[in-house]
Amino acid sequence: MAWLAFSIIALVILNSGLNVVKSTDLVHTVFWLALTLLGTAALFVHLDAEFLAAVQVLLYTGGVVTLMLFGVMLTRRIDGVRILHESGDKGRALACSLAVFGAIATAIYRSKQTAHAVAMDLPDTEILGQYFLQEMVLPFELLSLLLLAAMVGAIALARKKDA
Repeated sequence: MAWLAFSIIALVILNSGLNVVKSTDLVHTVFWLALTLLGTAALFVHLDAEFLAAVQVLLYTGGVVTLMLFGVMLTRRIDGVRILHESGDKGRALACSLAVFGAIATAIYRSKQTAHAVAMDLPDTEILGQYFLQEMVLPFELLSLLLLAAMVGAIALARKKDA
C-alpha cells in the first residue's frame, strides 16, 4: 500500500514539474510550481518527516510562491496582457536533465552510507519548534522584519517607475 501512495505522489510531482517547464503563462507556471512543492511536502509526510513537510509548506509553498505571484502581478505594465515565456532548446534541456540524474544516481549507488542508513536519536518537531520560538525568537523576528523591509522596498521601487 505504501508503494501506491508513493507512486501517486511521485506522479503528481513529475506531472506538475513538467507543467512548470511547459507552461507558457507565467502565472500558471507559478501555480504548477506550488503544486510541485505541495507534492514534495506530501512526500515528506509519507517518509515520516513532518517537520520538513511543515517547513516545505510554510516557506516554499506559502512564502516563495506568494512572493513570486506578488512579483509577477506587480511587474505587469498593462492590465489584461498576459506575460508569456517560452522554453529554449528542448534537446539540450533533456541532455542536461539526464546528466544531472545520472550524476545523482551514481553518487547514491556508490555511497556506502546509503545502504546502511539508520535513523539516529533525532529531536522531534515539538523540540525544534520550542527552540525556534524560545531561544531563537530574536533572530526569527529580525528575519521577518528584514523580509518585510525587502517587500516594501520592492513595492516602492516598482511604483516609482510606474509614476
